[in-house]
Amino acid sequence: MRAHDRTAAWPTPAAAHEWAAYLCVAPLIAALAMLGLAPDYPLRELAQRVSVGWGAALLAFTGAVHWGLIFAGRMAPRAVRIGAALAPAVAAAAAVVLGGQRALALLVVGFGLFWLYEHRALGAELPPGYLNLRRPLVIATCLLLAVTMLVSETAGVS
Repeated sequence: MRAHDRTAAWPTPAAAHEWAAYLCVAPLIAALAMLGLAPDYPLRELAQRVSVGWGAALLAFTGAVHWGLIFAGRMAPRAVRIGAALAPAVAAAAAVVLGGQRALALLVVGFGLFWLYEHRALGAELPPGYLNLRRPLVIATCLLLAVTMLVSETAGVS
């Protein structure tokens, strides 16, 4: 495996890829709407579980992107980077096991910490297009998960 070559050109995200990335928050929006509007407890609980499950899938995916960069030789395979690439999947699995509002809180923290790691520790190595796309996606995801946590409390779903 070759070391990361900072001189190699990074592809820029295409408009279709950006739209696909933004559409990934749509299930969180739908689940939040269902949670707030569902007439009975089982549907509200299902909506919360959808938010936790989808949020966990998205968080695990962020680590998978870093695995891909390491395996493609775009990032040096240092132990700390491999550990950091695994951490989102571990946090996502923990959230699924926890369930409920605690899971939503864990996901918000997981997204926030991984975003900080990307921008503070790897900002100079990751392509600007990727970082520019990640920022609004993480903000939207964290906001939706946090609001889901608050609406869960109001809806009586712990």
